Amino acid sequence: MNNKIIQFICPDQKGILAQISSILYNAHNNILSIEQHVDNENNNFYIRIVVEHTISCEFPENDLHLLSGKLNGKINIFDSNKKINVAIFGTKESEPIYDLFIKHTSGSLYCNTPILISNHNELSYIANQFNATFYKANNNQKILDILKNENITLIILARYMQIIPKNIVNLYKNNIINIHHGFLPAFKGAKPYHQAYKKGVKIIGATAHYVTNVLDEGPIITQDVVPINHAHSIKDMMQLGREIERTVLYNAVKAHLEYKVIINKNKTILFK
Repeated sequence: MNNKIIQFICPDQKGILAQISSILYNAHNNILSIEQHVDNENNNFYIRIVVEHTISCEFPENDLHLLSGKLNGKINIFDSNKKINVAIFGTKESEPIYDLFIKHTSGSLYCNTPILISNHNELSYIANQFNATFYKANNNQKILDILKNENITLIILARYMQIIPKNIVNLYKNNIINIHHGFLPAFKGAKPYHQAYKKGVKIIGATAHYVTNVLDEGPIITQDVVPINHAHSIKDMMQLGREIERTVLYNAVKAHLEYKVIINKNKTILFK
């Protein structure tokens, strides 16, 4: 068996699910799960279908694409068994990188062993611990060459403190995930936790999003918060912030790898 994952967006109209189901049934495919959402404000229909596909039967990809055209929609079909190549970008902070490699080693992140790219040598020991390839890259052309040579599909920015150039952002549209503290845009600039402490905030959080050419304005994938109070020191806040950043980044990467995110313009639909 070889599971297929179908993501489909189209204007909301009658009979969408019936037509998709009919195509899959006639091609002897078994539907394992269906998740759908209707955006009434914009009249958009979203659906994610997991299909059990028998290798001996041809998957009706052409018929599904024809239906997508008929319904004025957009369809993506993925092979859930195929692992993609991932690159983790880091600068000096090791915690989020360690967390991603540990999650991959435990089987929680379904992808090939990530490569690690940094503008410093300090993180090379992490790659060595996980038998991963490490690259030091200080210029954008070298980064691009590495990405192409390694056939990278997904880029994860794990506290990478450099701006990704426009040509790479455009090449990897909706395939670069970044994490930042949830204070943006209220606490921009240096020492956001110090700023938040002085303001007496009552929650801290983190946001994982896709990278666009507008800084920190890409489609949001996952967010989370944790309550704090006057008893928390700046050190406490920074530690809680790091913990929630790791969790949010992992959840975003996992959702992307499992094709649970559907993107329409600057909005995401995240299925469970």
